[in-house]
Amino acid sequence: MSQLLEGKTALILGVANRWSLAYAIARAFIRENAHVILTYQGDRQKQTVEELAAEIKAAQVLPCDVTQDAQLDALANGLKHQGTVLNAVVHCIAFANREDLSRPFVETSRAGFALAQDVSAYSLVAVARASAPLMAPEGGSITTLTYLGSTRVVENYNVMGVAKAALESSVRYLAADLGPSNIRVNAISAGAVKTTSARGIRDFSKMLEGGTKMAPLRRNTDPAEVADTAVFLASDLGRGVTGNIIYVDAGMQIMGFALSE
Repeated sequence: MSQLLEGKTALILGVANRWSLAYAIARAFIRENAHVILTYQGDRQKQTVEELAAEIKAAQVLPCDVTQDAQLDALANGLKHQGTVLNAVVHCIAFANREDLSRPFVETSRAGFALAQDVSAYSLVAVARASAPLMAPEGGSITTLTYLGSTRVVENYNVMGVAKAALESSVRYLAADLGPSNIRVNAISAGAVKTTSARGIRDFSKMLEGGTKMAPLRRNTDPAEVADTAVFLASDLGRGVTGNIIYVDAGMQIMGFALSE
């Protein structure tokens, strides 16, 4: 065991089930001997996250709805009260109404647009503001997850693509703001992965099929690859990396279009 995160404490937000990228990241962090704290949103998720935490031996499970400033403040104050010093924060949270993903982007409702931006983009800003004061004196790492639909038009990704574009811009501005405190902020742009949330995207199976045909590696992304990149960013190996979008997508982002055979 390499133990790249030995002695480090990480807060991971967004573990929903064992198929989520957040779960893969949590497992990888624990493999590297990190002290991992997970959060859940509401009583509906509590039991599931607690069971997953017990399974992977996460150190703690705490409530946090990132759309509620009071809950973020309570999370930060609770961690501060117990003397927790954070070395890494991983933000794996995004949401859009199913109807706003299934119809043309031009038909996105005002409320649906605002919701997607709030949960998927602004929540990173709120999480960074709450967690930065808890970071170790030597600084730390904040990592979020994004997707190619932020910079390219991906059919049926719609309002989520616009939210991810805002998320990526937020990464750069946060990196500039928090850099003087030696807090690094990055995003991992993962390829299409068969998660529960991805099923909300119409014709998602076609995205997976496209990856195996078009990506330079001729395959889709393995969640473990995303998790290992998150380990790198949280470890001392990533100490010079900030404000970046790192693609872990089997090379899909370099492709234009493929001529039929």
